[in-house]
Amino acid sequence: MRRGGCSLALLGGWEKAGPGGEPIDLWRTIVSHGVAGLPPMWIDEKLKTLDVTLLVSGGPARTVRVVDEDSIIEVWVCGRAPGRAARAELTRTVAHILRLDEDLSEFYALAGQDPELAWVTRGAGRLIRSATVFEEVVKTICTTNCAWSATVRMVTALVEHLGAAAPEARPTGARGRAFPTPRAMAEASEDFYREVVRAGYRGRYLLDLAVAETEGRIDLEELGTASPAEIDDDEIEQRLLLLPGVGPYSAAHIMMMLGRYSRLILDSWTRPTYLRIAGKRTAKDTTIARRFRRYGPYAGLAFWLYLTRDWVEESATGPARPGPPPVV
Repeated sequence: MRRGGCSLALLGGWEKAGPGGEPIDLWRTIVSHGVAGLPPMWIDEKLKTLDVTLLVSGGPARTVRVVDEDSIIEVWVCGRAPGRAARAELTRTVAHILRLDEDLSEFYALAGQDPELAWVTRGAGRLIRSATVFEEVVKTICTTNCAWSATVRMVTALVEHLGAAAPEARPTGARGRAFPTPRAMAEASEDFYREVVRAGYRGRYLLDLAVAETEGRIDLEELGTASPAEIDDDEIEQRLLLLPGVGPYSAAHIMMMLGRYSRLILDSWTRPTYLRIAGKRTAKDTTIARRFRRYGPYAGLAFWLYLTRDWVEESATGPARPGPPPVV
């Protein structure tokens, strides 16, 4: 199938069930939080699909499309079918992004006993994540103390000017480009962050972060692979707080993206949203935290889902088999 000069080849697919047998609502995963709408991800609200351009070891970046086909999650790649190694790498990365290996059955057992959150057991709870922890940290720093439009501008500029291009990428624009590597960001000048990205004070933080990762002084990816037994949540939080540009809000957000759900993201959006849904005029942070304490290590996830239930219409359990429309 072709459209816009790009054919699609099927990479593979998965059943919509987690490791514990719990259901997966793919669309709720795709739109689980706002940062998922930033490049190199592209969400099609009409077709309910996700496009993302990913780096591939030893080859060009490739753009894949995730499609909901009834009980199957299908993944297609733009252009010719990749070789065996690249195919395996791409499918692993997509599975990581969609958290297909995350067992939420324990969380579902808790939510099923909560009248206000029992609905999540129909497949909610997987929060889409980036391909790397480095990308999570950079994007989170770009959300601090600014309007969403500024976040979009900064991330788009980073991807457009520093991201590796897939074969179908156009000469300009972020579409078809992967998120930049730490080395690519470390080699950019301060003028680039000031004049092109227009990151303001964040420019120094982004550059310092990229240099530290490139030189091996920090290892962000370790934070994403370590188990709680190897690095507990308190240490994860402390390591994040030592990073340039990361404060309590940023640390809580990054931890949620790491699958460390013990912290609640309490900010200028989540607090008033909680009050509106709960029908309260005021509530201290400690009061909000007490409401979700029963969830233990999943408290932050329960809080987030409580706030975002209305992001997806209850009747919209999935798309009506749109087929594999090509990446454009």
